[in-house]
Amino acid sequence: MAVTAAQVKELRQATDAPMMDCKKALTECDGNMEKATEWLKERGVAKSAKKADRIAAEGSIGFKVSADFKSAALVEVNSETDFVAKNDGFKDLVSKTVTQVFNTKCNDAAALAETAYEGTTFSVYFDQAVAKIGEKIEYRRLVTMDADANSVVNGYVHSNTRIGVIVNIACDSAKTAEALAPVAKQVAMHASAMKPTTLSYKDFDPAYVESETKGRIEAIKTENEERARLKKPLINVPDYISMSQLTPEVLAAAEEKIKATLKEQGKPEKIWDKIVPGQLARYIADNTTLDKEQALLDQNYVLDEKMTVAEAVAAAGKAAGGTAEVTAFVRLEVGEGIEKKVEDFAAEVAAQMG
Repeated sequence: MAVTAAQVKELRQATDAPMMDCKKALTECDGNMEKATEWLKERGVAKSAKKADRIAAEGSIGFKVSADFKSAALVEVNSETDFVAKNDGFKDLVSKTVTQVFNTKCNDAAALAETAYEGTTFSVYFDQAVAKIGEKIEYRRLVTMDADANSVVNGYVHSNTRIGVIVNIACDSAKTAEALAPVAKQVAMHASAMKPTTLSYKDFDPAYVESETKGRIEAIKTENEERARLKKPLINVPDYISMSQLTPEVLAAAEEKIKATLKEQGKPEKIWDKIVPGQLARYIADNTTLDKEQALLDQNYVLDEKMTVAEAVAAAGKAAGGTAEVTAFVRLEVGEGIEKKVEDFAAEVAAQMG
């Protein structure tokens, strides 16, 4: 049967598929609109599958938190290009994906694919949306976090939508938790900027700390050589890099060394108790550079660098009349761990001409 322009227009509006594809679908399906729609869906999925070998390392982070700050979700949705990541259709897809993660409390991409969505599965809906956009798009990582009665969760997505963080703060009461919701967001903003990889120095694998120690100390020595050349103040060269290495014996030895130095300097012993704590704190600071770089609770808080994140949250809890501590966080950054393909344009052209 002959396909009319009105039919093509109707199918195009319903599916957002290219006009010639709509005409072909209607021709193949004898003008049956429903069958033509299915034909396009199947073709869209097939097109998506052909893109499977492409690398999707761009994209956006989606974030959703409940009004009572008791549950939150993050999802990373990847695209091939930054251009598509700015597309309104892509933004809508990210929004719908994080809402589905939030509603189903999924923490696994494969499980999310099988969840029910608008009369079908989420994977079917997602593939249809991807077919309209016309680029390889996939959701790679997703996480949900819930708070109990005396805890609160909140989060933050950076303005470029490439970094998202969720933070959980545990408190002594529901009242304190309610007051700490803004603080949880501030800590999430801190984590967005400072890139912690773990919650506390206690979480480090001892083998990892050991493997990092020599190289980090040598790096400080090298930096001091440059500082000396430029006549800048030198950095104290540490013996260690993490609080996990500062055993009671190590700290006791450091304290004795401080006291011995004070004695050599002729400082009266009666004032040592006013000097030793500050110098011991400085020793700890010099010997915990790994913690300050990678452990959230041990980093200097960006909103008040005189305190660590742990100290700042505890202070906020105290100001609210209770106690508070960060017990968990998740940070996602678009493209982490994805090896981007470096295109050789000349080789690509040569291959096509050959």
